[in-house]
Amino acid sequence: MKRIFTICVILLVMTASVRAGELNLSVAASLKEIMNELSASYTAKNPGTRFVKNYGASGTLAGQIENGAPADLFIAANTEWMDYLHNKKLVEGSTVNTFAWNSLVFVGTTSKTVGSIKDLPNLEKIAIGSPKSVPAGEYAMTAMTKSGVVTKLSDKFVMAKDVRDCLMYAELGEVDGAFVYKTDALQAKKAKLLFTVPQELYPRVVYPMALTVKAAQNSEAKAFIAYLRGKEAKRVLTKFGFLLK
Repeated sequence: MKRIFTICVILLVMTASVRAGELNLSVAASLKEIMNELSASYTAKNPGTRFVKNYGASGTLAGQIENGAPADLFIAANTEWMDYLHNKKLVEGSTVNTFAWNSLVFVGTTSKTVGSIKDLPNLEKIAIGSPKSVPAGEYAMTAMTKSGVVTKLSDKFVMAKDVRDCLMYAELGEVDGAFVYKTDALQAKKAKLLFTVPQELYPRVVYPMALTVKAAQNSEAKAFIAYLRGKEAKRVLTKFGFLLK
């Protein structure tokens, strides 16, 4: 009986240890490659830390966190969803910091001439992230509205669940083109960058990051977010085409 009890205690301790070293990351889909590289590099130096990564649209991730999904670190692709969770008292305000910046572009495999946002009405299908949950879609919709073309495009949109789905549609030729971030365009194998959206047409793309309230006192979570603010993270960000200021 004592032996069984001892084994149970050991198993509980081992389980607790594993959980203690586990960090749950909820990160904007456009950061997938860089976060995979940074987390792998961090684990190589800190083998006791294990990452559970959840990539998706910022609004979807924020909703999951609000509904109780496990999350220690949240990185969004705009300030709106970070502010949303901050107002809900779900992220620790003192840890909110800018991770990186990006820019919006239009990519595709179409043979049609597309050199600016004014050429979009000549296309048949355009992939865009759902503006209600995908920041890239919201940025794109703002740009099209300001440029005066959005009223000519309402029947041409193919709504995607996140920016990576937009890129996939463009890569497969299922749409004439898609709005994605510049860093996504660098990942493309078939789709070409057709034009860069003028910055004056939309708010600057910013990636705020923060620890959740539950993780604010977690030493491992604090160590990782400090790592993301450091020189190695900045070097990798630059390699993947992100802007640091």
